[in-house]
Amino acid sequence: MKLQQLRYIWEVAHHDLNVSATAQSLYTSQPGISKQIRLLEEELGVEVFARSGKHLTRVTPAGEAILQTAGEILRKVESIKQVAQEFSNDSKGSLSIATTHTQARYALPSVIGSFIEKYPDVSLHMHQGTPMQISELAADGTVDFAIATEALELFSDLVMMPCYRWNRSIVVPKDHPLAQVTELTLEDVAKYPIVTYVFGFTGRSQLDEAFLSKGLAPKVVFTAADADVIKTYVRLGLGIGIVANLAYDAELDSDLVALDASHLFSPSITKIGFRRGTFLRGFMYDFIEQFAPHLTKEVVEEAYSRHTKSDLDELFSHIEIPTL
Repeated sequence: MKLQQLRYIWEVAHHDLNVSATAQSLYTSQPGISKQIRLLEEELGVEVFARSGKHLTRVTPAGEAILQTAGEILRKVESIKQVAQEFSNDSKGSLSIATTHTQARYALPSVIGSFIEKYPDVSLHMHQGTPMQISELAADGTVDFAIATEALELFSDLVMMPCYRWNRSIVVPKDHPLAQVTELTLEDVAKYPIVTYVFGFTGRSQLDEAFLSKGLAPKVVFTAADADVIKTYVRLGLGIGIVANLAYDAELDSDLVALDASHLFSPSITKIGFRRGTFLRGFMYDFIEQFAPHLTKEVVEEAYSRHTKSDLDELFSHIEIPTL
């Protein structure tokens, strides 16, 4: 059994069983990958992939178990490389982050700008997706860090740490009736069509829970994963927007009014997570602290040593989490 064979089956499984696309991504030949997979299957005595003619059709049950272990081995190999790089050159390497549009567009630019200035030899890679996709990318080791508000808690093998609390704003055109209301109520908001985040994005669950607790049924007419898209449709008159407060830019959105809604909804907490077993290099600790200054190297190491959610909650109950 060769490490290369394990990498081939892992990559094929993550390229939708497309051997040609896998070969292209690995800069090798399709026949070479097919041959190595066959040799591995012959050695193991089981098929990793079911076939129809020359085409792979699905991962077999045995293959599922083998791929899980192969993934763990490949992640360990990557950790060994990270350890070696840290000692050979502690300011050179790569950092991959998976996050949502709101974080990438509004929360991360200044952090990434200062990080690149400090570590010009570290290549940064950003993946955007749904909170579930983001969590999966961190859980399977595809990315180093996941930054999101939803879904991270669904993955027990992620170390999750709170970065900041935030709430929401109601965005409306300047001539909208709500712009004249002194203190908004949920009843006021529920009178109008609403444009907001897709369920499972950016604290949407707290929004729904707030209306439900008041026995209100808001008319959500349009949802999107992108706060800029939400504001675009508010401008078109489709409805009033409910967005993260950090997604309103007083200069760029000067044609809209942002109404504070922090008294209407429970605050949400954006978290950063990484997979247990990840070797954190010095610049990775630094990135975390730049994004969330209370997450010092000592705090992150202590969080890593906590193995249950209750233990983590106890740790952070003694640490002040900033509010944006």
